[in-house]
Amino acid sequence: MLKKILDFFRKESKTKPFQDFDPAKVNKLLDMIENLVGIRPKESHYFIKALTHRSYLEKTKEQIKSNERLEFLGDAVLGKIVAEYLFHKYPNQNEGYLTKVRSSLVNKESLEEVGYHLELDKYLFLNDKYLSNEKRKLGNIVADTVEAFIAAIYLDMGEAKVSAFISENIIKYLAQNGFLDYDKNFKGQLLEYSHAHKLPPPTYTIIEQTGPQHDKTFKVKVTLGEKYFGEGSGPNKKTAEQEAAHQALNMIGNI
Repeated sequence: MLKKILDFFRKESKTKPFQDFDPAKVNKLLDMIENLVGIRPKESHYFIKALTHRSYLEKTKEQIKSNERLEFLGDAVLGKIVAEYLFHKYPNQNEGYLTKVRSSLVNKESLEEVGYHLELDKYLFLNDKYLSNEKRKLGNIVADTVEAFIAAIYLDMGEAKVSAFISENIIKYLAQNGFLDYDKNFKGQLLEYSHAHKLPPPTYTIIEQTGPQHDKTFKVKVTLGEKYFGEGSGPNKKTAEQEAAHQALNMIGNI
Protein backbone atom coordinates (compact mmCIF):
# COMPACT_ATOMS: atom_id res chain seq x y z
CA MET A 1 0.00 0.00 0.00
CA LEU A 2 2.80 2.46 0.93
CA LYS A 3 4.52 1.74 -2.38
CA LYS A 4 1.29 2.58 -4.26
CA ILE A 5 0.96 5.88 -2.38
CA LEU A 6 4.57 6.84 -3.14
CA ASP A 7 4.18 5.86 -6.81
CA PHE A 8 1.08 8.09 -7.01
CA PHE A 9 2.92 11.12 -5.59
CA ARG A 10 5.89 10.52 -7.87
CA LYS A 11 3.73 10.23 -10.98
CA GLU A 12 1.69 13.31 -10.08
CA SER A 13 4.75 15.46 -9.37
CA LYS A 14 6.30 15.06 -12.84
CA THR A 15 3.59 16.89 -14.72
CA LYS A 16 5.36 20.18 -15.63
CA PRO A 17 8.91 21.54 -16.04
CA PHE A 18 8.31 24.77 -14.04
CA GLN A 19 9.35 27.00 -16.95
CA ASP A 20 7.75 30.09 -15.37
CA PHE A 21 9.94 29.84 -12.27
CA ASP A 22 13.02 32.04 -11.91
CA PRO A 23 15.92 29.73 -12.90
CA ALA A 24 18.41 31.64 -10.77
CA LYS A 25 16.22 31.19 -7.70
CA VAL A 26 15.70 27.51 -8.54
CA ASN A 27 19.48 26.97 -8.80
CA LYS A 28 20.03 28.68 -5.45
CA LEU A 29 17.38 26.41 -3.96
CA LEU A 30 19.07 23.28 -5.33
CA ASP A 31 22.46 24.49 -4.09
CA MET A 32 20.99 25.04 -0.62
CA ILE A 33 19.52 21.54 -0.57
CA GLU A 34 22.83 20.00 -1.61
CA ASN A 35 24.65 21.86 1.16
CA LEU A 36 22.01 20.94 3.71
CA VAL A 37 21.37 17.29 2.89
CA GLY A 38 24.67 16.34 1.28
CA ILE A 39 23.45 15.36 -2.19
CA ARG A 40 21.85 17.24 -5.06
CA PRO A 41 18.21 16.37 -5.76
CA LYS A 42 17.63 13.87 -8.54
CA GLU A 43 14.09 15.13 -9.10
CA SER A 44 14.16 18.89 -8.53
CA HIS A 45 10.43 19.26 -9.17
CA TYR A 46 9.66 17.84 -5.72
CA PHE A 47 11.56 20.67 -4.05
CA ILE A 48 10.29 23.41 -6.35
CA LYS A 49 6.76 22.30 -5.59
CA ALA A 50 7.56 22.05 -1.86
CA LEU A 51 8.50 25.75 -1.88
CA THR A 52 5.48 26.81 -3.95
CA HIS A 53 2.67 28.40 -1.96
CA ARG A 54 -0.81 28.31 -3.50
CA SER A 55 -0.83 32.11 -3.83
CA TYR A 56 1.99 31.84 -6.40
CA LEU A 57 -0.25 29.89 -8.76
CA GLU A 58 -1.87 33.20 -9.71
CA LYS A 59 1.47 34.32 -11.16
CA THR A 60 2.20 31.31 -13.35
CA LYS A 61 0.47 29.90 -16.42
CA GLU A 62 1.63 26.38 -15.64
CA GLN A 63 -0.98 23.87 -14.53
CA ILE A 64 0.68 22.82 -11.30
CA LYS A 65 -0.44 22.25 -7.75
CA SER A 66 0.89 24.01 -4.65
CA ASN A 67 2.82 22.37 -1.82
CA GLU A 68 -0.31 21.45 0.17
CA ARG A 69 -0.33 17.78 -0.84
CA LEU A 70 3.37 17.46 -0.05
CA GLU A 71 2.63 19.12 3.28
CA PHE A 72 0.13 16.33 4.02
CA LEU A 73 2.70 13.62 3.29
CA GLY A 74 5.49 15.42 5.15
CA ASP A 75 3.34 15.72 8.26
CA ALA A 76 2.89 11.94 8.30
CA VAL A 77 6.60 11.25 7.73
CA LEU A 78 7.63 13.73 10.42
CA GLY A 79 5.14 12.29 12.92
CA LYS A 80 6.36 8.73 12.34
CA ILE A 81 10.06 9.52 12.77
CA VAL A 82 9.54 11.76 15.82
CA ALA A 83 7.27 9.14 17.43
CA GLU A 84 9.89 6.42 16.95
CA TYR A 85 12.60 8.66 18.37
CA LEU A 86 10.58 9.49 21.50
CA PHE A 87 9.47 5.88 21.97
CA HIS A 88 13.10 4.82 22.31
CA LYS A 89 14.34 7.90 24.17
CA TYR A 90 11.71 7.71 26.93
CA PRO A 91 11.13 3.98 27.59
CA ASN A 92 9.53 4.61 30.99
CA GLN A 93 7.16 7.44 30.05
CA ASN A 94 3.45 6.92 29.41
CA GLU A 95 1.50 7.75 26.27
CA GLY A 96 0.30 11.11 27.58
CA TYR A 97 3.83 12.36 28.19
CA LEU A 98 5.05 11.14 24.81
CA THR A 99 2.11 12.82 23.09
CA LYS A 100 2.88 16.17 24.75
CA VAL A 101 6.57 16.01 23.88
CA ARG A 102 5.77 15.03 20.29
CA SER A 103 3.39 17.98 20.06
CA SER A 104 6.12 20.32 21.27
CA LEU A 105 8.33 19.17 18.38
CA VAL A 106 5.85 19.11 15.50
CA ASN A 107 3.49 22.03 16.26
CA LYS A 108 3.35 25.14 14.08
CA GLU A 109 5.51 27.21 16.40
CA SER A 110 8.32 24.64 16.44
CA LEU A 111 8.23 24.10 12.68
CA GLU A 112 8.20 27.84 12.08
CA GLU A 113 11.33 28.11 14.23
CA VAL A 114 12.98 25.35 12.17
CA GLY A 115 11.90 26.91 8.87
CA TYR A 116 13.39 30.28 9.69
CA HIS A 117 16.55 28.62 11.02
CA LEU A 118 16.94 26.83 7.68
CA GLU A 119 16.04 30.10 5.89
CA LEU A 120 13.38 28.39 3.80
CA ASP A 121 11.50 31.70 3.69
CA LYS A 122 14.18 33.02 1.31
CA TYR A 123 13.37 30.32 -1.27
CA LEU A 124 9.56 30.51 -1.24
CA PHE A 125 7.65 31.00 -4.46
CA LEU A 126 4.97 33.27 -3.10
CA ASN A 127 2.63 36.04 -4.22
CA ASP A 128 3.56 38.96 -1.94
CA LYS A 129 0.02 40.32 -2.17
CA TYR A 130 -1.08 37.42 -0.02
CA LEU A 131 0.87 38.88 2.91
CA SER A 132 -0.20 42.49 2.48
CA ASN A 133 -2.71 42.47 5.33
CA GLU A 134 -1.28 39.99 7.81
CA LYS A 135 2.42 39.47 8.59
CA ARG A 136 1.66 36.46 10.75
CA LYS A 137 0.67 34.53 7.64
CA LEU A 138 4.32 34.19 6.59
CA GLY A 139 5.18 32.31 9.77
CA ASN A 140 2.39 29.81 9.11
CA ILE A 141 3.55 29.40 5.52
CA VAL A 142 7.12 28.73 6.64
CA ALA A 143 5.91 26.09 9.11
CA ASP A 144 3.85 24.34 6.42
CA THR A 145 6.78 24.52 4.01
CA VAL A 146 8.96 22.54 6.42
CA GLU A 147 6.51 19.63 6.17
CA ALA A 148 6.39 19.87 2.37
CA PHE A 149 10.21 20.01 2.29
CA ILE A 150 10.36 16.83 4.39
CA ALA A 151 8.07 15.09 1.88
CA ALA A 152 10.32 16.20 -1.00
CA ILE A 153 13.38 14.70 0.68
CA TYR A 154 11.47 11.50 1.39
CA LEU A 155 10.25 11.09 -2.18
CA ASP A 156 13.53 12.04 -3.84
CA MET A 157 16.13 10.60 -1.47
CA GLY A 158 14.42 7.95 0.64
CA GLU A 159 13.63 7.27 4.27
CA ALA A 160 17.23 7.09 5.51
CA LYS A 161 18.01 10.60 4.24
CA VAL A 162 14.81 12.14 5.55
CA SER A 163 15.30 10.45 8.92
CA ALA A 164 18.82 11.90 9.16
CA PHE A 165 17.51 15.33 8.14
CA ILE A 166 14.76 15.29 10.77
CA SER A 167 17.11 14.02 13.47
CA GLU A 168 19.71 16.71 12.82
CA ASN A 169 17.67 19.74 11.77
CA ILE A 170 14.46 19.29 13.75
CA ILE A 171 14.87 17.02 16.78
CA LYS A 172 18.46 17.98 17.66
CA TYR A 173 17.98 21.67 16.85
CA LEU A 174 14.75 21.99 18.85
CA ALA A 175 16.23 20.01 21.75
CA GLN A 176 19.14 22.44 21.92
CA ASN A 177 16.67 25.32 22.07
CA GLY A 178 14.53 23.94 24.88
CA PHE A 179 11.67 22.47 22.86
CA LEU A 180 12.29 18.78 23.60
CA ASP A 181 12.07 18.90 27.38
CA TYR A 182 8.35 19.42 27.81
CA ASP A 183 8.70 20.41 31.45
CA LYS A 184 11.03 23.26 30.44
CA ASN A 185 9.29 24.24 27.23
CA PHE A 186 7.46 27.16 28.79
CA LYS A 187 6.42 28.55 25.42
CA GLY A 188 4.74 25.26 24.58
CA GLN A 189 2.98 25.14 27.93
CA LEU A 190 1.75 28.72 27.57
CA LEU A 191 0.47 27.98 24.07
CA GLU A 192 -1.36 24.93 25.43
CA TYR A 193 -2.86 27.09 28.19
CA SER A 194 -4.12 29.63 25.66
CA HIS A 195 -5.75 26.90 23.56
CA ALA A 196 -7.36 25.26 26.58
CA HIS A 197 -8.85 28.59 27.74
CA LYS A 198 -9.88 29.73 24.23
CA LEU A 199 -7.48 32.69 24.33
CA PRO A 200 -5.50 34.15 21.42
CA PRO A 201 -2.08 32.50 21.01
CA PRO A 202 0.77 34.21 22.88
CA THR A 203 2.49 37.08 21.09
CA TYR A 204 6.16 37.80 21.81
CA THR A 205 7.53 41.29 21.15
CA ILE A 206 11.12 42.50 21.48
CA ILE A 207 11.02 45.62 23.64
CA GLU A 208 14.75 46.20 24.06
CA GLN A 209 18.12 45.14 22.63
CA THR A 210 21.34 46.08 24.39
CA GLY A 211 25.03 45.32 23.98
CA PRO A 212 27.34 44.97 20.97
CA GLN A 213 26.37 42.85 17.94
CA HIS A 214 28.38 39.84 19.13
CA ASP A 215 27.05 39.96 22.70
CA LYS A 216 23.48 41.24 22.64
CA THR A 217 20.86 40.94 25.35
CA PHE A 218 17.22 40.78 24.30
CA LYS A 219 14.23 41.77 26.40
CA VAL A 220 10.87 40.37 25.29
CA LYS A 221 7.32 40.81 26.54
CA VAL A 222 4.50 38.31 26.08
CA THR A 223 0.82 39.13 25.67
CA LEU A 224 -2.31 37.04 25.20
CA GLY A 225 -4.70 39.17 23.23
CA GLU A 226 -4.13 42.69 24.56
CA LYS A 227 -3.25 41.60 28.10
CA TYR A 228 0.37 41.77 29.30
CA PHE A 229 1.57 38.56 30.97
CA GLY A 230 5.29 38.94 31.55
CA GLU A 231 8.80 39.74 30.34
CA GLY A 232 12.01 37.82 29.87
CA SER A 233 15.59 38.50 28.83
CA GLY A 234 18.42 36.45 27.39
CA PRO A 235 21.34 36.32 24.95
CA ASN A 236 19.00 35.52 22.05
CA LYS A 237 15.37 36.04 21.13
CA LYS A 238 14.28 32.46 21.84
CA THR A 239 15.82 32.33 25.30
CA ALA A 240 14.15 35.62 26.16
CA GLU A 241 10.82 34.30 24.90
CA GLN A 242 11.13 31.15 27.02
CA GLU A 243 11.83 33.29 30.09
CA ALA A 244 8.87 35.55 29.32
CA ALA A 245 6.62 32.50 28.94
CA HIS A 246 7.94 31.13 32.25
CA GLN A 247 7.07 34.38 33.99
CA ALA A 248 3.64 34.34 32.36
CA LEU A 249 2.98 30.82 33.66
CA ASN A 250 3.99 31.93 37.15
CA MET A 251 1.61 34.89 36.86
CA ILE A 252 -1.20 32.61 35.68
CA GLY A 253 -0.60 30.37 38.68
CA ASN A 254 -1.15 33.36 40.98
CA ILE A 255 -4.32 34.61 39.28
